[in-house]
Amino acid sequence: MLKLLLTGVWVCAVTLGSVYFSMQYASAPAISDAEAERRASEEYVPGEIITIPVIEDGAVQGYFLAKLSFSAKREGIAKLHAPLRQLVTSELYDMLVGSKFIDVADTGSFALADFKLAVKDGLNGKLGGEVITEVLVEQLEYLNKEEVARAANGQAARYEKPAPIVDRNGEVASDKLPEGAVSAH
Repeated sequence: MLKLLLTGVWVCAVTLGSVYFSMQYASAPAISDAEAERRASEEYVPGEIITIPVIEDGAVQGYFLAKLSFSAKREGIAKLHAPLRQLVTSELYDMLVGSKFIDVADTGSFALADFKLAVKDGLNGKLGGEVITEVLVEQLEYLNKEEVARAANGQAARYEKPAPIVDRNGEVASDKLPEGAVSAH
C-alpha cells in the first residue's frame, strides 16, 4: 500500500514538473519594446470590396475586384476630416480607374509587392503624410466582360460535372432527399 502511495506522489510530481517546464518554453516569444510600441500606435482598418472597371481603347474590358485592408497610425487617423475607410475607398478609385497598375493582357507582369507599395505610397500622398503603414490584400480578382454577362444572365460558370454530396457513412446524400426536393445531379 505504501508503495502504491509513493508511486502516485511520484507520478503527480513528474506531471506537475513537466507541465511547468512546458509552459515556460511554450510561452509567446518576447517582442521588443519598440515593436510593442509600434503595434500599440497602429490600428487595423478593414477594407471594402471595390469593383474597378478596366478601361482599354475607350471601352470597359472587364472588372478588377479588390478587397484591401490597411494598418494605419492612430494619430494619423485622428487628424483626418472623414472616416479613413471611406477616404481610402475613394482614393483607390481615383488611383486605379484608368491607370496601368493592372495590365490584364499581361498577367505575368503583375507584381503584388509593387502593387501594394504603389497603393500605400499613393494613399499616403493623398492623405497628406505617413498614415498608412501596411497594405493587406484580402482579395484580388479579374472578371472579363463575358464572365460578367454570364453572371448577369444567371448562367453558372462552366463546370465539368458537379460532385455529389456524400454523408458521413459514404452514401450519396442526394439519394436521401425529402420528397419533393430536387437533386443537383
